Amino acid sequence: MSFPFYIARRHLFSKKSTHAINIISAISATGVAVATMALVVTLSVFNGFHDLVESFFTQFDPQIKIIPTEGKTVPADDPILTQIRQLPQIEIATETVEDQALAVFNDKQAMIHLKGVDDNFEQLTHIDEILLGDGEFELHAANLQYGILGIRLAQTLGTGARFRGFLRIYAPKREGQIDMTNPNDAFVEDSLMSPGVIFHVKQSKYDGDYIIAPIAFARNLFDQQGMLSSLELRVTDDANISQVKKQIKQIAGTKYQVLDRYEQQAETFNIMNIEKMIAYIFLTFILTVAAFNIIGSLTMLIIDKKEDVNTLRNLGATEKQVAHIFTLEGMIISIAGALIGTVLALLLCYLQQRYSLVTLGQSEGSFVVNAYPVSVHASDILLTLITVTIISYLSVRYPVRYLSKRFL
Repeated sequence: MSFPFYIARRHLFSKKSTHAINIISAISATGVAVATMALVVTLSVFNGFHDLVESFFTQFDPQIKIIPTEGKTVPADDPILTQIRQLPQIEIATETVEDQALAVFNDKQAMIHLKGVDDNFEQLTHIDEILLGDGEFELHAANLQYGILGIRLAQTLGTGARFRGFLRIYAPKREGQIDMTNPNDAFVEDSLMSPGVIFHVKQSKYDGDYIIAPIAFARNLFDQQGMLSSLELRVTDDANISQVKKQIKQIAGTKYQVLDRYEQQAETFNIMNIEKMIAYIFLTFILTVAAFNIIGSLTMLIIDKKEDVNTLRNLGATEKQVAHIFTLEGMIISIAGALIGTVLALLLCYLQQRYSLVTLGQSEGSFVVNAYPVSVHASDILLTLITVTIISYLSVRYPVRYLSKRFL
């Protein structure tokens, strides 16, 4: 144990001539503890929402998605894509054609995102786990072509899980001139029937806009025969997705983008990360204010221990060592508060996970969860403790130097 730390510990816990010093020190430590607790809990709530959103994508998004770098579509028989399909780690490969269209059912209409997929799309994404209704995943039967709607889109169009009649889909023609005297001639029209199910991803991006249809239907509607918008892949169970992705990127070169699930939803996760960072910055400012409260207790402590400091100087202690003693005292107060705050935060997170103490208030029942989700990450706790340590050191280092020269 170093000499300054030994003296700092003795000063901090020894009897003071003024009882108010202990009270002020306790208040300072409490302030740091509350700020630390708020920081850990807030970051854990953001982690909880991040994990919750991540779980929604697993039934719809493929493990790996390959899209062209330029343009919307590429030839389905591209040698690069053929080589990727033949990799031993690829278990399922599905071609897709996606674009915007207009859906009309009875007197209701909506702009939709039509996604044409192969018949093996069910094995690619396990979409059967998020289907609602009395049917099953089915894209066509004989000459009939089926469309599976998102739950919110079905509500918008008034179709329900099973609708009778045809759902008409319109897309603008890609070639030829528009005859203004006959606007309907500018669109390609086709129809879908209901297989008796709708899907519920629990994300408005999908539930409110998407219709899944046969890829042949999408190619005919958008005039994309022999083309694809993306190649979606599922790897074997014993394969490492990161390594497979790296291998595919080497084959694809600059012609294609190779996206994992996080990159497919980069916009959503980037927004959540930015929100988490902003919350961290604001709470760090609060933590800084709490840490500066320690200066008051150190000022009174320096005045109270003036005679002890003179004794230490007579014993050979240098000015640097004396300043270091009081700096360590401030650090001890701050770190003690941080540790207490971390323990309280972990306790609150545990209680929230187990008993859902804090609900979503008036929004309860409108979302897939009724209480705030929390997920404690060790990296956030480490970041918080490092932040407290740095702020505490900076907040007491220079004030202690000034106070030591003035009062000692």
